[in-house]
Amino acid sequence: MFFLLAYKAFVDRIVKEKKAQYEAEVLHQKKLVLESIKAQEEERKRIAVMIHDDIGNRLNILSLWLNNLDTKGDELIKRNIYNQMSALIDSARNISHSLYPVNLESVGLVLYIEELIVNLAHKINISLYVAPDYQKKDNFIEVQLYRIIQEFTTNVIKHSSATDIWIYIKDYPDSMAVVITDNGQGFDYEAVKKGMGIKNIESRIKSMNAVHKWKNTLNKRSRLIIKIPYNNELSNQIGLNR
Repeated sequence: MFFLLAYKAFVDRIVKEKKAQYEAEVLHQKKLVLESIKAQEEERKRIAVMIHDDIGNRLNILSLWLNNLDTKGDELIKRNIYNQMSALIDSARNISHSLYPVNLESVGLVLYIEELIVNLAHKINISLYVAPDYQKKDNFIEVQLYRIIQEFTTNVIKHSSATDIWIYIKDYPDSMAVVITDNGQGFDYEAVKKGMGIKNIESRIKSMNAVHKWKNTLNKRSRLIIKIPYNNELSNQIGLNR
């Protein structure tokens, strides 16, 4: 009997050690993903700010100069140059926004999503519902959520025949829920999970230490459900909550 108890204790200890090793490895992998995304976002932010603040401002100054330029009555030349300059300003702004949501920290996630909705209004109808008790989150979390919504809508526009997208955001006592749904063709997750769009979305979800579920119905819809815990231990360990 003693040997059986000793053997059981030995096996239990080995199982416990293996479990601890596995959990430590999972946490390490999550940290690596988080650090990688942080580094990417910092570089994107640096380039986006440079385009937004430097190139964008220089183009605006040139536009003002052009507007006051004496072209000796040749209004056609002036108008053509002005149109090209306006297109360059819009292009610089779009590139900046695609790299990093420069103004998100100051205006917040909700207003930035509303701006995205306006910009995509000519391509697809997007409805946003935010529960009245929603509170602004850590900037890293809001940037990742914006990126996920941006990626989701881009994929829908490119690969689906959807006409509508619905975005639902709600705070709960211990977590935040985000649900994104479209009325398109849906997709087989196993068939597309290796695509960059799905990988980008899921890596960002992982970086927030969140959980998610895809609930797709072929020829009817695709739906992404995300739950983000407030006691985000991983983010705290990396020092993201400022």
